[in-house]
Formats: sequence, C-alpha cells, structure tokens
Amino acid sequence: MVAQIAFIVTLLVGISLFLLRVKKIRRNILLGRDIDRSDSKADRWKTMIRVALGQSKMVSRPVAGFLHILVYVGFVIINIEVLEIIIDGATGSHRALSFLGGFYDILIASFEVLAMLVFVACILFLVRRNILKIKRFHLREMTSWPKTDANLILIWECLLMFAFLSMNYCDMRLQEVGHEGYPVSQYMGFIWGGLSEAGWVVVERAAWWFHIVGILMFAVYITYSKHFHIILAFPNTYYSNLMNLGRMTNLEAVTKEVQLMMDPSADPYATPDPDAPPPERFGAKDVVDLSWKQLLDAYTCTECGRCSSVCPANQTGKLLSPRKIVMDTRDRLEEYGKNLDAGNVEDGKSLLGDYITEEELWGCTSCNACTDACPVNIDPLSTIIDLRRYLIMEESKSPEPITAMFNNVENNGAPWAFSAMDRDKWREEA
Repeated sequence: MVAQIAFIVTLLVGISLFLLRVKKIRRNILLGRDIDRSDSKADRWKTMIRVALGQSKMVSRPVAGFLHILVYVGFVIINIEVLEIIIDGATGSHRALSFLGGFYDILIASFEVLAMLVFVACILFLVRRNILKIKRFHLREMTSWPKTDANLILIWECLLMFAFLSMNYCDMRLQEVGHEGYPVSQYMGFIWGGLSEAGWVVVERAAWWFHIVGILMFAVYITYSKHFHIILAFPNTYYSNLMNLGRMTNLEAVTKEVQLMMDPSADPYATPDPDAPPPERFGAKDVVDLSWKQLLDAYTCTECGRCSSVCPANQTGKLLSPRKIVMDTRDRLEEYGKNLDAGNVEDGKSLLGDYITEEELWGCTSCNACTDACPVNIDPLSTIIDLRRYLIMEESKSPEPITAMFNNVENNGAPWAFSAMDRDKWREEA
C-alpha cells in the first residue's frame, strides 16, 4: 500500500504541475488581440491531419524527416504502455494487461523494436547537432540555453528508452519466460546478465519508477521548452492562415477610416462618441498588440531553423533570422506573463526595441519563404509586418529608400520619381 500511495501522489503531483503550467501558457496566449479563425472547419481539419499528424512538411528534408517520424511515432506508441504502468502502480498488480495473451506479447515486442529505433534516432540527432554541427542549429540566436534544451530532451528520451528495455530484460529473467516477446531487451545480458535475482528485482523496480517519473518530468519540462510543439502543433496547424501566401491583411481601423472618407453621407464634423474605446495601436510594439495566433505561433516554435535556412536575407548575411523573431516573441511573452503575475506589467520594455531591432525588420523581403518552410505552419512574416506597421504608422520611421517610395506614391501615384504625365515618354524614345 505504501508503494501504491507513493505512486498515486507522484502521478497527481505531475499532472497538477503540467496543468498549472498549461493554464498559464493559455492565459499568456489569450493576452493577444482577437482574430477570427473559425471559418472553413473542414479545410482546417485537413490541414491539421496532413501537417501535424501526417508530418507532411517534415519530409521535405528526407533524413531529418525520417528520423523525426521515428521519434514521433515510436515515442507516442511506446507510451501506450504508460496505461499499464498506471494500472499496476495504482492497484499493486504486475503486467496488468498480460491477460491479452499472444496479443500482449506482440505489443511488447513492437514496443521494444520502436524503443530501439527511437534510441538510435535520438543518437543520430545528437550527432547532427553536436558533431556534424548543421549550420541552422548554430545561428546567433541559438545561444547556450536553446542548444542545451535540445540536447537535454534527446538525452532524456534515450534514458527513457534504456530504462524501458532494462525493465523488460530483468522482468523476463525474473519471470523465466521465453525470449520471443523481447526481441531487443533479450540482448541486454551483457549489461544486467551478471546480476543475482535480487539485483534484477532492484533494477526492474528502479527502471519501472524511472520510466513513469521520467515521463511525468518530461511532460512538465516540455511546457518550458521548445518541445511543447509536441502538443501545440495540432491547434497551431488547425488555426493556420488559409489565405494564399503573400496576401496581406488590412488593419481594420484603417479600413474603417477609408470607408468613412469615401462615404458621401458621412459627416466630417461629427462629434466623436465620448464613450467610444480608445483607438487601437496601429501595428504592434509589444506582444499584447499581436494576435493570439501569433502568440500561439511563438509557443509552438520547434526552433528547427528551417525558416532561417531558406530566408534570403539571412543567407546574404543580413541580421534578420525569422526563427529569432518567433523566439524573441515567446521570450518577451514569458517575461510579460511573469510581470503580470507580479503585478508589475509596465516594466519599460517592449518586444520592438528591447528584443527585436529595426534593422532585423527591414531586412525582410516579405517573400514568405519562412512561412512556407515551417513544419508546423508558423507565420513569422505576419509578426514582422505588424512590427513594421507600428514603425511607419505610429513612429513615422522607415529607411530612406522606403520613405522616398512612400513620397512618390503620395505625389505621383506610383513608386517612381516621375509624374503620371511622363510615364509614356519612354515610347517616344523607343
């Protein structure tokens, strides 16, 4: 009974910590402006199934895509066994699902094969990051913590798979059953084979506890990590922007003003409604000026760097890295949420200026390569556009070539520095 009570308490504590953290993240995301993404439900379900569940955009890079699918599918399926661990831990039983007979043996055998594949895939990912040093994993925004975070989760998954196989090997020896249902762990005798029966009991129990506690720790940890995309990829792809890439949104406040100006029945001298809410900020200066979907993007980022690796500005040495834009948004949102909890929201800082510089924003060509490359349909360009809108419409700040273009559009009706009357002169010269 002591072991059962300890297990139940551990389980409840782990689940509670996970849910409390999820509640805080949800609160932070909903600090953003409201947008309507309730349309085209059928298309949204198809997008989620194709991109999040089917990993369709991962396989555009076959090696990384194949390894990721191994880890994704293997880790999820193996953890079906958590159901049996929970039953065993709560009731004091052992291998509660063994009554399934031959089917149970097939399950355990398949779990072991998948565990080995996950272990190998994680080792290869560690090699790619730390020995081969793939360039996109070492851009300037990948400081010590992002690198450590990625390595920690890969090492943790290796340890969980090792514990699972060790548990099976020792249990196999203790139960004196055949090797048929243990196609991988049967070969772990070179590690645990020399132990006594009491030693196998200790290793089996230690591995059993490590496996369940490790999974609970993993679940809590990922809420602080980029690996929360394991869960958030599904809502993020469901709420994807379904418009064609390159189609810009209009600011609602500006649209209303233009419509009012074009309405012949509108009274230009009408007294403003004193009860009307204050006008919204044009564009975005801080995270609360962004939409909840943009904030959901920030928490969903996998930090894989595919966006930055295809960004023409980044490739030509400019300061812009789309991944950094998303990571900075998440970091500022976390800081804003902590300030909110402490009752000190006004900390004198903002996303624009303290996290993201103007030079980064003006390096963007608006080509949408980053959005197209993202494996979970994050849209860094929308954040960049909103931050640039604030600079232009609130601060009247833009690089000289862009300012000249605006002046030409205002004076000549086109971006070029000659009047509309002179546009056909090239034909006379031809």
